[in-house]
Amino acid sequence: MPTKKAEAIWKGNLKSGKGTMKLESGSYEGAYSFATRFEDKAGSNPEELIGAAHAGCYSMAFSNELDKAGFTPNSVETHAEVTIDPGAGAITKIKLIAKGDVPDIDDAKFQEIAEAAKNGCPVSKALKAVNIELDATLVN
Repeated sequence: MPTKKAEAIWKGNLKSGKGTMKLESGSYEGAYSFATRFEDKAGSNPEELIGAAHAGCYSMAFSNELDKAGFTPNSVETHAEVTIDPGAGAITKIKLIAKGDVPDIDDAKFQEIAEAAKNGCPVSKALKAVNIELDATLVN
């Protein structure tokens, strides 16, 4: 079973410190800080990386579920909105916004498969303590 790796280095205290995060593959390395995480300043943060991971995983899971049901998607595009409550020190919600271009499917079946993919996605399973919402739209 594959094990994927990432690392982060943080220097200083929470409010004025700075850090970097990078992926083992080398495909991403970025700086982050308190301001980029909690004050909407330019730069990366752990939540957007979680969002990217969730959006990528969901798109793959949804495509797979569609295929298993006999539908071949032209495309699945997913955006993730990750909400963090600094006061609670917790990620409180992830909203997945998906658009699927899937020929020969009706919206009811599309929605059924979209929901199954949300529940079956490995990242969704890992984040089951978080409220995960889904807004899936069939486009074709």
